[in-house]
Amino acid sequence: MMTDLAAPLTPLASRPTATVADGNSHLAKAPVLEASGLNKWFGRFHALRDVDLVVAEGARIVICGPSGSGKSTLVRCINGLESFQGGTLRIGGEELTRDSKRLQAVRRQVGMVFQQFNLFPHLTVLANCTLALQRVLEMNGPEANEIAQHYLGRVGIAEQAQKYPEQLSGGQQQRVAIARALCMKPKVMLFDEPTSSLDPEMVKEVLDVMIELADAGMTMLCVTHEMGFARQASDLVVFMDQGSIVEVAPPATFFAAPTQERTRAFLDKMIHL
Repeated sequence: MMTDLAAPLTPLASRPTATVADGNSHLAKAPVLEASGLNKWFGRFHALRDVDLVVAEGARIVICGPSGSGKSTLVRCINGLESFQGGTLRIGGEELTRDSKRLQAVRRQVGMVFQQFNLFPHLTVLANCTLALQRVLEMNGPEANEIAQHYLGRVGIAEQAQKYPEQLSGGQQQRVAIARALCMKPKVMLFDEPTSSLDPEMVKEVLDVMIELADAGMTMLCVTHEMGFARQASDLVVFMDQGSIVEVAPPATFFAAPTQERTRAFLDKMIHL
């Protein structure tokens, strides 16, 4: 039985359960992402243990948990950056396999924003955003520039297009990374601790952009320790520990009445940091 984020969950003794809050009508849409029995090892270390996850179009999912719980490994498997040794993963109905052509086709449907920005330092902001459009989608320069300028405007830094990454603040660089991912018009956006490398005063500007994307209906999975973002912008919070999904619940339930002792211990520690 999958832990279905697209519909109310059926209680199951061995799985986390939750009921989708009323008003989230987009959660009834077709799934964009489906993981079933996902397992991943690094040598003898079992990083992901039978992870089941179904994400509907337009869903906003926050994944949280202690360090080493498998959060980043999960999103990296979804993006094809890490291979997995057991289970199945489908994005937009297409199964992710080791076949290189199929892997690239599936990965085009997924945008990824990393902790460390991963911008090309020798390219301008605009060139960072147009590179994949021209090389992967084979767009001409003017068309790629128009798309890039649109998404740079959407994240509030269109005026920085001709600058280089080193001329920008950390928050601005992360917004460029978000714009670059959006340029490919992905079906789902993955965020892996997008604010962890930022100074505290820069965190809000990145979270504000992510909240705007969430409000606009972007399908999002965000690994984060920003519990305020989880409360404000998510439909569901997924709590992981030791490679497994421990609890899934709407934010109101997750923060006010978690059902698992491990979840309560995690939240108590986060609140008192």
